[in-house]
Parts: sequence; C-alpha cells; structure tokens
Amino acid sequence: MTTYQFPQGFWWGSAASGLQTEGTIPGDGKGKNIWDHWYEIAPEKFFNGVGPEKTSQLYTKYKEDVQLMKETGHNSFRTSIQWSRLFPEGTGEINQQAVDFYNEYINELIANGIEPFINLYHFDMPMPLQEKGGWLDRGTVEAYVHYAKTCFQLFGDRVKHWFTHNEPIVPVEMGYLYQQHYPAEINLEHAVQVGFHEALSNALAVKAYREMGLDGEIGIILNLTPSYPRDENDPKDVKASVIADAFFNRSFLDPAVKGEFPKELIEICKELEILPDYQEEDLKTIKANTVDVLGVNYYQPRRVKAKETPIDHSNGPLPEDYFDYYDWPEKRINPYRGWEIYEKGIYDILINLRDNYGNIRCYISENGMGVEDEQRFLNAEGMIEDDYRIEFVTEHLKYVHQAIQEGANCLGYHMWTCMDNWSWLNAYKNRYGFISVDLAEDGKRTIKKSGHWFKTVSEANGFTVE
Repeated sequence: MTTYQFPQGFWWGSAASGLQTEGTIPGDGKGKNIWDHWYEIAPEKFFNGVGPEKTSQLYTKYKEDVQLMKETGHNSFRTSIQWSRLFPEGTGEINQQAVDFYNEYINELIANGIEPFINLYHFDMPMPLQEKGGWLDRGTVEAYVHYAKTCFQLFGDRVKHWFTHNEPIVPVEMGYLYQQHYPAEINLEHAVQVGFHEALSNALAVKAYREMGLDGEIGIILNLTPSYPRDENDPKDVKASVIADAFFNRSFLDPAVKGEFPKELIEICKELEILPDYQEEDLKTIKANTVDVLGVNYYQPRRVKAKETPIDHSNGPLPEDYFDYYDWPEKRINPYRGWEIYEKGIYDILINLRDNYGNIRCYISENGMGVEDEQRFLNAEGMIEDDYRIEFVTEHLKYVHQAIQEGANCLGYHMWTCMDNWSWLNAYKNRYGFISVDLAEDGKRTIKKSGHWFKTVSEANGFTVE
C-alpha cells in the first residue's frame, strides 16, 4: 500500500464558470453576451440545439448546489462572475439583481466552509462591447478594468482569491483562428491583437487590485498544454515544439509571470508584420504587474514535429505554418473527447514552473475527463459508477504529489467540474461532473461515485492505493 499525503491546507474542490452553470430566468436583468447572440443567429451549431439559457440552473439552485459541494468534500470552489450579468451593457449601469445574487452565493459558500475563488472573464464578452470590436478594441480593455474594480469593491471584502482570466488563449484560438467561438474568424493578425489586449487587461486588473489595498491575492488561470517534440534529439523537432509552446502556452504564461512576451513569438510577428497596436507604456505596465498565483488547467499534451506538410496559404498565416502535429503511436485516448490521456504532463508543467518561473505559487485549477452517455453506468440505486473518473483523477494526483515532493509550489487540485454543466458548442454531450444533472427532471442533481470518493480524499488530505 502507498499513501499519498498532501500538504496541510491543500485546496480540494472543483471549477466551473458563471455562464456554464447559472442559466437565465425572465427578469434577471442579465445582458446579452456573445454566446446568447451566437445561439440566436446559429442554433444549429450547438449540440442538440441546447443554448446557454438552459445551463445547470445554478441561479435558482445555488443553495442546494453548495450543500452538494460540501457533501463531495469541497473546501474551495472556483466560478466566474458573468460580466454581462453585472453590467448588461458591458459598462455603464450596474444590475443590482446580479449584485444581490453574487453576494448571496459567495456568502453561502463561505458559510459552508468553502473558500470562493472568483474569476472575472470566462469567454463571455458582453455583446454591446463585441459590436465595437470586443478584445480587438482598446476600449474593451478600459471597460474590463472598470468591471474588475467594481467586482473588487463589491466582493473583495470576502473573496480572497481572484483570477483575471480563464484560459485567455481560448478566445484567441477559437474566436480568431479556428472558428469554434464567436466571431469565428481565421485571422492571425486579429488573434495577436486580441491576445495583447487580454494580456494588458490582466496586468491592469492586477495593478488596480493592488492599488485598492485588499488583503487577498490575484492571479490568472492558463491552460498549459506541454509541447513535446517527436524526437528530443532532433533540433528541428525541438524548434517546432519551442514555437508551438510560444504560441499556445508562453504567449500568456511569460507576460503574466515574467512580465515579458516570448522572443520567438515577437520575431514571428515582426517577420509577418503583424505586431499588435500598443502604447510604449503598456509594456511597462505588463512588466510591473505580474500575478501572485497561477491556476493551471491541464487536460492533454501537444505533440509536434518539424514542418513537413505544405503550408496552406488559403487563410493567411497560422501557427501551424511553423510545425506539424505528431501522432504518437503509444498514445492512450479518451474516445469520447478525442483527447490523449497523459498523466505525466501535469508533473512536467509543475516542474517547468518550479525551474523556469520562480516556482510561482500555483494550483491545478482544472483537470477532468468528459464522457458521453454516462447513464450507461447508472446502478440500481440511481448513482453513476464512474470508476474511470476516479482512476483518471487518482493517476493525475500521483504526479501532482510527486512534483510537490520535488519542490513544486502547488497548493491545490480542482477538477472540472462540480456538476455536469453546459459546454459551449458541445452543450451537455460530454459530462465532466462529480454530480450528475438530469435535464429531463428539471436539473435534478445526484452525486456520482467519484463525488463520494473525492470527499474521502479531501477529508484524509490524500489517499492510499495498492
């Protein structure tokens, strides 16, 4: 038997977002965001036609949900404030109903011994700002900073863990390179500008938080996907992995933690003449306002090799002009999500942060396994027996434990997600939660086997395996 014991005060919990859980009800005062708009104009793009208004109904069920968090061993939980709920126009008049809801929600978490971790932006641009260009427009940065300051003023007396963005590379990739999020463009120049404005908004929010003198910490949450070369001894493959890493990981990791952008990325942008519009003061702001803490979302690795296929010029330059993806023959795949399962990746990330990023305080802010049609695993008592999820989390936690033993400054583990929730274009196709949600029965919640198991892990601050 081997026991994996974690440091005292370790954060056990899960993560979600406001948009993917809250839902909408008539008269709640929420404004329209890009997801509401896209669903209105193109509902066929959404799995089974399920749009964001039909999310997991947390807006009306939050007290029940907090009790379920308690029953599944949460001592912490991350969610986001919906910008368009607090400011229906993105700026201007505040929605008092939203203030009341978030106050009550935060208070309910704290009253039940669950530390709230609050994120400010999770892909949900208010539509009035998107109509002016969204993150392409510098005015959005100013509006975001006003929104952030308002949140700090309203909730900062109780919320001690703030995060500026969740996965800021995703609006860049999915909105401006690969057409998976609105406005669904393929435009690397726009992608670069969007990324710069997000990085700047992070630094300005960090600056504002510190100027307010609040007694918490502020960070950012990044999906770090290690870029492994096909052959570690081939300089061309290694160079390909470095460039992929610069595009998709270091583009936000370096400015957030070191205050500077990767030189490889700057060189490519100069060569392509697509450097973003910026003011000289912006670089000083980014340099001077790095984060206190880093959230790490990890799902899968990225495997690359030197560019061997012809470059496709039909959509202009793209990151894939500089590398090809590599199909590793030894990979294990989650067949439902199509992602490689590679537990050691979580260890490699933490060691990289230890060695190359000042061993910044960090935690695993997302890790999880999406599975389709989980009702197949329903037992006679009505509980989903998701042993595959228990195995998935256990194997990743072993590597987190190893990294901590070797000096990594990792403070916690949050799984995606607490309860099954709505997921962008996929809606409820793949389920990730510790708790199942039955849409046919008004969102009825039932704890899965993994949720009961997670409570034992949290209470023991570790686990034992044969």
